[in-house]
Amino acid sequence: MSSSQQPPPAPPHDPTGPRADASAGLRVGALGLDTLLVMVPLFVVSALLFGQSRARDGAVSLSLSGLPFLLTVLVAAVYFFACELAWGQTLGKKLVGIRVVSEKGPQRTAGQVLVRTLLRVVDGFGFYLVAFVAVLASAKNQRIGDMAASTRVVRAR
Repeated sequence: MSSSQQPPPAPPHDPTGPRADASAGLRVGALGLDTLLVMVPLFVVSALLFGQSRARDGAVSLSLSGLPFLLTVLVAAVYFFACELAWGQTLGKKLVGIRVVSEKGPQRTAGQVLVRTLLRVVDGFGFYLVAFVAVLASAKNQRIGDMAASTRVVRAR
């Protein structure tokens, strides 16, 4: 190649390529961060405002049940739905550098994100053990919600 010739441009990055799938470890890390940074504070505040709390002899207990519990779960689901629809990432996913994409390309639809969010109920059994096993067993590292929604979680960086 002469000095005046430029190398051919690199092919465009395909976020749905097979090597871009987020590992089980990254997915667990993202969920852990979402739990610590968003879910735990949400449930603590909800329990303090609408549930029962006790502090005695250096021990604290919080309890949240009934309608306040259901509304808090709904707020948690809205967090996952809204963040993944708007940006493809929750706070935890952003911090570990992964995002949700459609199997057909980078943009996900509201329907896809809704299916993923609703199936968190199934994936979440056993403290997300169902999701973890599904991700390990899937060639594309997908949980059940991803398979049903035709989505993948890929590296964002």
